[in-house]
Amino acid sequence: MQQKSLSASLLEILLPLALIFGLVLLLSLNVEQTHQTEAAQAPLESWLKLIVGYLAATAEISAALVIGLAVIRGILLYLLQTFSRSRQHIDSTEVVRLQLGRVLALGLEFTVASDILRTAVAPTRQDILNLGAIVLLRTLLNYFLEREIQQVEQSRSKSYQNAEQPENTP
Repeated sequence: MQQKSLSASLLEILLPLALIFGLVLLLSLNVEQTHQTEAAQAPLESWLKLIVGYLAATAEISAALVIGLAVIRGILLYLLQTFSRSRQHIDSTEVVRLQLGRVLALGLEFTVASDILRTAVAPTRQDILNLGAIVLLRTLLNYFLEREIQQVEQSRSKSYQNAEQPENTP
């Protein structure tokens, strides 16, 4: 049991450090871009770039809508809980944070999809490095967000179990 907790704690430390190191490494690389002229591009490639541009813009708009609506919903729920005369204000604040965290993780996935789409057609080496840095950064944010959500859910389930145990014991 102690061996598992030691390896799990090492993984929790080493994974974010590796992601941060990779991000710093990618951002420190400076590759000169070779500019292609529009005449050198094939007609099919220009059409493909146009279509992929629209798809990427759709993914970005979707991310903005998902996150924006979640923020508005979170603010409304928070205000309702703040002005209600409930004693469960702290617990409801955690619920709002968890809901917003889940939606932020979804929004991050949409933005990563948008960046991947933008880099999909005839990328340069610098485009690929920029995409790698963006994906690493967003993965790091998503990792910490998911970790916090799991910790809060585990603590909430433990508190509910502890609240139910005295009632069941004779």
